[in-house]
Amino acid sequence: MSRVFNFSAGPAALPEAVLTRARDEMLDWGGSGMSVMEMSHRSKAFIAVAEKAETDLRELLRIPDHYKVLFLQGGATLQFSAVALNLADPDSVVDYAVTGSWSKKALTEARRFTAANAALNMPESGSPWGPVPAVDDWALSDNAAYLHYCANETIAGIEFPFVPESGDVPIVSDMSSTLLSRPLDVARFGMIYAGAQKNIGPAGLTIVIIREDLLGRARATTPTLLDYEVMAKSGSMSNTPPTFAWYMAGLVFEWLKDNGGLEVMARRNSDKAGKLYAAIDSSQFYANPVHPDCRSWMNVPFTLADNALDAAFLTAAEDRGLCNLKGHRSVGGMRASIYNAMPEAGVEALVEFMAEFEKRHG
Repeated sequence: MSRVFNFSAGPAALPEAVLTRARDEMLDWGGSGMSVMEMSHRSKAFIAVAEKAETDLRELLRIPDHYKVLFLQGGATLQFSAVALNLADPDSVVDYAVTGSWSKKALTEARRFTAANAALNMPESGSPWGPVPAVDDWALSDNAAYLHYCANETIAGIEFPFVPESGDVPIVSDMSSTLLSRPLDVARFGMIYAGAQKNIGPAGLTIVIIREDLLGRARATTPTLLDYEVMAKSGSMSNTPPTFAWYMAGLVFEWLKDNGGLEVMARRNSDKAGKLYAAIDSSQFYANPVHPDCRSWMNVPFTLADNALDAAFLTAAEDRGLCNLKGHRSVGGMRASIYNAMPEAGVEALVEFMAEFEKRHG
């Protein structure tokens, strides 16, 4: 069976070279006679896997020494609670920029634990959606404990076009779908978190990058395994970590380094997105609902001129090996997720198919 082009938003495609290596090492990692999945997380062998993964991630992102890197469980959604519990007191005020479904959910969860203000609350519909207003037009709080935003909204294909200026207020960003897609100035953030299942590795792992001065602020009622300081002091091993997902992430980090690092990934991702948006914009049959200033590089939603053709489009695409193009159930239409592991050939195949489908049905 040949590999398809998998446009899933997540869990998403992984680099074929990574999957091949994991297959080859599945039964016998490094001559140990066992799989990484079978190793004790306290063993010297797995500690070496974990330490190399962190070293490679630090190198890729040029993470400053005064930031801790945590490899956690629970997905990015669990961080919606953990952020508030670690960085804000019950009587604190925190600011959220709401630009889509995930930032809205993050705000809702934060409001369970503290006073969370929607400093920016953009409508969920409108065509085109955007652009994102300048920070001067936001309703920022005085003395906020932090400012949170989602760098990329996977459902609607909305990407934050800038890093907000916040003065001394720490910026917290959900980068689940953009981390490792391009270079990043980590020093501009108090904290970054990302679910793995886009550009990092398989589902089950979450990366947290946090400035050291923000540790030790968790309220007394914070569950132990949600306390960033506890996890930092234990090397992310206060309990048994997701060892196989951690190992797989390490293989992805090696793959990124072998392929030129994040500068090369940025060029590839920009080129892929540019080709797909050009195909949509040059057509009277397809449309993208997002303002060009905030279109996502990672998730490209589009609609057909007649949504009665959606099912036929998806069936024909799958017959061509173009899979998981159905849009999120809340918005419909189509969505092509083109993370790091999606080769340019996949985007070219999709663009070619879209042109052929338009000729038949336009």
